[in-house]
Amino acid sequence: MGGEFGSSASYLAEVAPAGRRGFYSSFQYVSIVLGQLSALLVAIVLQNTLTEGQLESWGWRIPFGIGALAGLVVMYLRRSMEESEHFRQEKAKVAAPHERKGLYSLFTEYPRRLLAVFGLAIGGTVAFYTYTTYLQKYLVNTAGIPKSTVSLIGFAALFVYMLLQPVAGALSDRVGRRPVMFVFSVGGMVLTVPVMTVLGHIRNPWLAFLLMTLALAVVSGYSALAAITRPRCSPPRSGPSASACRTPWSPPPSAD
Repeated sequence: MGGEFGSSASYLAEVAPAGRRGFYSSFQYVSIVLGQLSALLVAIVLQNTLTEGQLESWGWRIPFGIGALAGLVVMYLRRSMEESEHFRQEKAKVAAPHERKGLYSLFTEYPRRLLAVFGLAIGGTVAFYTYTTYLQKYLVNTAGIPKSTVSLIGFAALFVYMLLQPVAGALSDRVGRRPVMFVFSVGGMVLTVPVMTVLGHIRNPWLAFLLMTLALAVVSGYSALAAITRPRCSPPRSGPSASACRTPWSPPPSAD
């Protein structure tokens, strides 16, 4: 997923129709969370069919084998996809002689855009992995909830989180990117410490599920828009003739 994040985000931004780019972009994290749910489902099945000794001895290799087979499917999909019409149009244009591309152009011509993307990526990525990956270890090691129970909690919370992505994306198409991103920014600053503190001391699985779901609902303000906010600051070709980058969380005009 990490290797395809940038390319899939750009692709979604280019193929999405005007007025529905938030909705389309949300499906990047739908697919990411679906992968996590699949992994959790495999873990739940293995935990209920193998002993702990069997898991530690050879059972842990089973998910890696499944992942290897899935990788072949991804390779086929990657090679069979068609380029977007927007990309083909840009590729057909003749670059001006003075145009510079690559890292040189990125650092010299777009430093503010680069910093904006870094800021969005750092905050959103830390929040996403805190609540989708690390939190399950936290509930086992700190709260003392059994592994099998934590797997079920994580599965249920991630399923709800997956369903929230298109909702947040469609909402951003109606009210703009800024309000949705604002919920994530302010909610992350206000709720992170209280939620993590309470989760470290509870034993009730239902309360753990509700708090995890609440935190992930806040993160949806970032993840549902991640695929559209970053490409808006990354023009398809660099150089002085490239179109100006709008504020990434502003709503797209009807002609965009």
